Amino acid sequence: MTAESLAYEAAREAGAPGGPGAPRYLPISEHGLIGDLRSAALVGTNGTIDWYCCGRFDAPSVFASILDAEKGGRFELAPDVPARTKQFYFPDTNVLITRFFAEDGVGEIQDFMPIADDSREADRHRLIRRVVCVRGSLPFRAVVAPRFDYGCHAHTVRVEGDYPVFESPALSLSLTSSVPVETDGRDVWSLFKLHEGETAVFALDRLGSDIVPQACPTATAEEAFEATVRYWRRWLSTSRYRGRWREMVHRSALTLKLLTYAPTGAIVAAPTTSLPEQIGGERNWDYRYVWVRDAAFCVYALLRLGFTDEAQAFMRFLTEHVCVSCGEGGPLQIMYGIDGRRELTERELRHLEGYLASSPVRVGNDAVDQLQLDIYGALIDSIYLYDKWGEPISSQQWDHVCGIVEWVCENWDQPDEGIWETRGGRKCFLYSRLMCWVAIERAMRIARRRGLPADMARWGGVRDAIYRRIMQRGWSAERNAFVQHEGDSVLDAALLMMPLAKFISPTDPKWLTTLDALGEELVSDSLVYRYDPQASPDGVRGEEGTFSICSFWYVEALVRAGRPDEARLAFEKMLTYANHLGLYAEEIGRTGEQNGNFPQAFTHLALISAAFNLDRALG
Repeated sequence: MTAESLAYEAAREAGAPGGPGAPRYLPISEHGLIGDLRSAALVGTNGTIDWYCCGRFDAPSVFASILDAEKGGRFELAPDVPARTKQFYFPDTNVLITRFFAEDGVGEIQDFMPIADDSREADRHRLIRRVVCVRGSLPFRAVVAPRFDYGCHAHTVRVEGDYPVFESPALSLSLTSSVPVETDGRDVWSLFKLHEGETAVFALDRLGSDIVPQACPTATAEEAFEATVRYWRRWLSTSRYRGRWREMVHRSALTLKLLTYAPTGAIVAAPTTSLPEQIGGERNWDYRYVWVRDAAFCVYALLRLGFTDEAQAFMRFLTEHVCVSCGEGGPLQIMYGIDGRRELTERELRHLEGYLASSPVRVGNDAVDQLQLDIYGALIDSIYLYDKWGEPISSQQWDHVCGIVEWVCENWDQPDEGIWETRGGRKCFLYSRLMCWVAIERAMRIARRRGLPADMARWGGVRDAIYRRIMQRGWSAERNAFVQHEGDSVLDAALLMMPLAKFISPTDPKWLTTLDALGEELVSDSLVYRYDPQASPDGVRGEEGTFSICSFWYVEALVRAGRPDEARLAFEKMLTYANHLGLYAEEIGRTGEQNGNFPQAFTHLALISAAFNLDRALG
């Protein structure tokens, strides 16, 4: 065994990416996201890729050490000496730079996935890691240790020419390296040294019947880097946002774009699964699917910034891939696969320990079968905005809208599981009623503006009935506030959408007392809890942190209530909870740590909306 092999084995025996003394798991926030509009990878500040699903967002993982440090698989790349690290995005792009500051030199890793227009090359899903020594000299260590299908499938390594090829039953990957590598038949590693100005390149490619291993010399990597930078800068240049928080808004827009699946126009809620809402808890869900609600809100946020192509692509997804038919649960499911599939059966991966031993690890999502009436309002509101700011919807799309509205008119008063996907039984949630009102009201606006055929008398009657029901049964004289669901006095941050959806005046006395009640009970240092699970059991054990989309909703509600100074302070505080790259997970824990799937579309789209409206209020 060579000296390099012995060094590699010693590091592997230490049981953690980064070698002896390194933590088994980085904080969730210590990651950046890269992607090619088909799949995505998380890169830690230690230089390790510890989450990557090759080919598509919902594919089985290749690297998943973020869910199991030993069994998940990883791609380490870092100096082989102690070093401080910093991470940033190459300006106005999704090219991630991780810098290492050691005693004898400074190095950096440039991580990116080229955006390929050619369909055959797009299927390669090339992931490039370019290592540069920018000062002095540094020894580096690379370890490529895939664990296919969430660590369920064994694999072998064969060498084809100069390329190690990882082969598993369902997927094969080739590794191109500009420095010598070794293999033990399972993993590949390299120990190498770079001097100032020198570069090393690693490229990981998916192989297929018509995709063979392909070299990635330093010149090719440089061309791919420049092309990827040009792509992202060209895309971002169409943004119309010129407000105070341009850097944060544009980072959020770039993140939402990364969560778009280019072949269909689908937008995933997050690129990860089972990152816990509470460390050690069971609130761990798979978010790599298209939630109608989340995607519709994304359309609103992107349209606000002028990105009409993404809105058009999502409308195409709805038309081509989502079957709008009045089945037993209604015209729509709450979520779909990125290819429009309806079956998303949930199962547990019991062989993985979960992030920081937070089990279970789940793939699929049984919430797909829930009834959530609010999705109809979110969807039709986005269609209304697209028709207004994008391009007029087609006659076929209007027929779909009419079918949905007719169903809502018949079913708006059913109890449902609600926006938060509770698993404690159906209730008459106020937010669900609110968004049913939105569905009908926005459809009526489209019909009036475009002169489209609609049963306006019937729709208007149902819309008004919903309004009266909310004002009568959703109001608690005891709390002097609107409440989560009928027959109780629990508060819910989803109520913040009432003025945002233009259901109630933002200065209505009933709304102002509700806003004050929410501020007193659910807000902590600008951070907003969804609801109190002790007062309103949701069928899942454990606690959770504050929900970041609600925190941005709170900012916007303050703006609309005529309290811009409070709103600005809350917004600025929320920005301090972002990670070093401006990214947010789903929730914020008690000490400011980020929990839940990461990064989450919901949070970033709400940041865009809050910034846009706060800018307008401040002048």
